Amino acid sequence: MWIFGRKGASGFSASSTAEDVTEGINGTGLTAIITGATSGIGMETTRVLALHEVHVIMAVRNTESGRSIKENILKKIPNAKVDVMELDLSSLASVRNFAAEFISSGLPLNLLINNAGVMAPPFMLSKDKIELQFATNHLGHFLLTQLLLETMKHTSHEQKTEGRIVNVSSEAHRFAYKGIYFDNLNDESSYSPIYAYGQSKLANILHAKELTRHFKENGVNLTANALHPGSIATNLLRYHNIVDGMVDWVGKYFLKNIPQGAATTCYVALHPQVKGVSGEYFMDSNIAQPNSYAKDEKLGKELWDISLTMVAP
Repeated sequence: MWIFGRKGASGFSASSTAEDVTEGINGTGLTAIITGATSGIGMETTRVLALHEVHVIMAVRNTESGRSIKENILKKIPNAKVDVMELDLSSLASVRNFAAEFISSGLPLNLLINNAGVMAPPFMLSKDKIELQFATNHLGHFLLTQLLLETMKHTSHEQKTEGRIVNVSSEAHRFAYKGIYFDNLNDESSYSPIYAYGQSKLANILHAKELTRHFKENGVNLTANALHPGSIATNLLRYHNIVDGMVDWVGKYFLKNIPQGAATTCYVALHPQVKGVSGEYFMDSNIAQPNSYAKDEKLGKELWDISLTMVAP
């Protein structure tokens, strides 16, 4: 509960906003991709990064909504550099199309913010016949990251700057099945909406840690971190009308608002304190400790290998 938050080592707390944690930071010359940028913390992250002169590419399913948000940002920040591109993370073909289009643009890439997600829907399969939460929250972002790594490495080398990958995870990773149920990913009979959501969020942390291992082995100037944005009332709750109603009632007292919810994402993406930090899990703009499964190197390697197989053309 953010109202009880205290400042951590970073000087920020659960009540800090995205503008608070980026105050005085100049993002000129940086290019960022933000998935799920049409609502909630993704939209606020887009606005705040644009406010700091970062060129933001909104990677979104609904491009009409994306263009409307871009127009609203430009009204308030006339010099903002914001573009909208179509991306459906539940479709591996869409991820490949997006990456190919972005790469062909010749733009650099300094920041990849894997923010989009779906939370606890009824059992559904993606367009690739994979359980929707694992497909969208983890696998789509895994493939997107793989396809854009060379661009990020090239940008880092050319600009002599650190590239950062930011995975928006959740404290819900603690509610995953025991580890990741690789053999039962698409099993409707054993499906639990909350456990499956936790599993996908656990995968986000393991992904960042395994990326870090690869970066260190290859000596590249890239980092990868995961984070919990906080408990926030967003449209992630659209499948749960009763919960949504309770949020409306008590949310103003016990939940973060969206500017507070976007703070940790913006902190990890832009703040100088995070330079050189990789493979960590952040909460309230401070380093936190995930559960033991999220620290399991063997599980991380297994997830990496299986994910590569699942996204193979």
